[in-house]
Amino acid sequence: MLFRRGASLARVPRTCSHRATWQRVTLSQTRCLNTDLDSAAKSQNTLDASRVSKSPSPRWVALKAAKPFSAFLTDTFDRQHDYLRISVTERCNLRCLYCMPEEGVPVSPPAHLLTSPEITYLSSLFVSQGVSKIRLTGGEPTVRKDIVPLMQSIGELQRDGLKELCLTTNGISLHRKLDPMVEAGLTGINLSLDTLDPFQFQIMTRRNGFQAVMQSIDRILEMNKVGAGIKLKINCVVMRGLNDREIIPFVEMGRDNPIEVRFIEYMPFDGNKWSQGKMFSYQEMLAIIREKYPTVEKVADHKNDTSKTYQVPGFQGRIGFITSMTHNFCGTCNRLRITSDGNLKVCLFGNAEVSLRDIIRRGTGGEPINEAIMKELGLLDAARTAARIHDEGGLVHEREKELLEVIGMAVKRKKAKHAGMGQLENMKNRPMILIDKSREIQETPRYFPRRLVTPSNGYSWTKVPTHMLDFRAPITSQVRCYRPNRSGLNSQATRKGSDANKSSLPTASDPDLPHLTPSQNVHMTLIDEKPVTKRLATATCLVSFSNARPWELLREGRGTRKGDVFSVARIAGIMAAKKTPDIIPLCHPGIGLTGVEVDVKLLGPTSSDKGADSSMIHGGMHVTATVSCLGRTGVEMEAMTATMGAALTVYDMLKAVDKGMIIGGVKLIEKQGGKSGHWIREEALGNENS
Repeated sequence: MLFRRGASLARVPRTCSHRATWQRVTLSQTRCLNTDLDSAAKSQNTLDASRVSKSPSPRWVALKAAKPFSAFLTDTFDRQHDYLRISVTERCNLRCLYCMPEEGVPVSPPAHLLTSPEITYLSSLFVSQGVSKIRLTGGEPTVRKDIVPLMQSIGELQRDGLKELCLTTNGISLHRKLDPMVEAGLTGINLSLDTLDPFQFQIMTRRNGFQAVMQSIDRILEMNKVGAGIKLKINCVVMRGLNDREIIPFVEMGRDNPIEVRFIEYMPFDGNKWSQGKMFSYQEMLAIIREKYPTVEKVADHKNDTSKTYQVPGFQGRIGFITSMTHNFCGTCNRLRITSDGNLKVCLFGNAEVSLRDIIRRGTGGEPINEAIMKELGLLDAARTAARIHDEGGLVHEREKELLEVIGMAVKRKKAKHAGMGQLENMKNRPMILIDKSREIQETPRYFPRRLVTPSNGYSWTKVPTHMLDFRAPITSQVRCYRPNRSGLNSQATRKGSDANKSSLPTASDPDLPHLTPSQNVHMTLIDEKPVTKRLATATCLVSFSNARPWELLREGRGTRKGDVFSVARIAGIMAAKKTPDIIPLCHPGIGLTGVEVDVKLLGPTSSDKGADSSMIHGGMHVTATVSCLGRTGVEMEAMTATMGAALTVYDMLKAVDKGMIIGGVKLIEKQGGKSGHWIREEALGNENS
């Protein structure tokens, strides 16, 4: 059907009649109006004139201006990918438990990462193909030095069709950069916050900074009151036994503030020690909320929403659930990801990536592209001319054509949905902090199909030569070969070998030195034949002050700028006890501690407290740790490590006022259980008798 310019779609006739349906009359009605034909004609002329002069409706204008969505960003399941997430750094100023592996991550050389001009160029190219939303992620994007100028460059793409420029951040330094970001075009912020307890925050992130995060939230709310229009969403990863008790406090953040809190099911990534037992499903979260707020109701979701949205009646804010593990939203997925080193990743849980960076840098011999080179090559203009490659008269540079074909091939390889929970748990994928970074490839594929045809439209993969995908280049460890039953071929031999190794494990040659083998090599002692008994150990140590300032601050209860010394030291001692096997090489891991008690006491300069060192003329701290377990080996090392962890934390928190502190007197006071039975230090026994 052809539409006349200026006509409203809502009023298009359904028949060939020249009159709209609301203007037609029946035959009987016409007979009744015979005496007034002249006035009816005049009325009709008036209606026709008003219809012609009426301005086009917004819907009609939008439909007329709309172009077919880019085939390069449409997969074989007709999902149109208009949402691009770009990692701008691999660095972060926090060390969240579920995000960064405990051992940390290697840092890439700067030359391996995308420069700001390269990010702007890729953004422009994707916007030219229909991307309307870009989100900058990390790592932590605010730690990038040029994040504000980068956002200004991307914000200028609003003239080319970009509608939303968003940021995912932990909020630590956001409040310092928020104003210029909003001026650059920032429209939405997803702020990651997993606890509202300052001390729990320090445990979960391994860093301080809770107050800075809350300051950023307050600043966003203040700016929205004066019309900034920033969409604020708080993302909370819920882990069983860690922060699940804080679900209700998070919900109540939206009582008086227009905040959407989204609870995320704990997802598996390399190094985050995911287990199904830790995962708290959204049905469980919703049940907890309904116990407190039984009237909570479902809110209509928008197209491509990743969360299921609810609202408590009377609350300004909303709550959402991102159910990646129990109820995936793959069917409406419209997201693509570019990693910080320039790889395109079509699925968060996928492990196949393709390098865009290498194609961009091919014209510069692999060197990073800076502002001068970008202007010299005219990259931004070239990206804009790539808009709708099939447009009449559209001239596309060979570089952009190659990029678009590689992007199109990757998008069309996207699967209908990601793997299920059981497979995801064991699938190789980046750590979450490195969803936007890669490591060198470990294995080189031996076979590549030369022709693949998609089931829906027959798109031939031979349009993009396999060498363009850079699978053989050392770009990423996420491209994996298919090796049928490779792990099962040698399974019997492996089992036989493991049985042989188990039977030939060395035993101690000297009962007094059980960690030495007959060949005088160290080994971890065998404990499988020891009986399971209740074990307990108590250790102490002293921190001596070298001046009176620390004692004065702590006595007055003012603490330090870092916080409560006593509480943080106790927490550090507990954490140290649990990490003992990671510090002491031959200590048995996984013994299952049943209790850790850490006591930190302030000793005065002339204190007569039992256990105090008479040489502490300026006072000090007395640390006692008691650790217990039910197992086959003792916990003496855990108790002593706990005291040292607490003592070192005391030093760290007080070193600003006393760098001459001395940590000493670390000793085991008592141990119970095991073959040696109950042992207690004589001085401790004497103190008890006195």
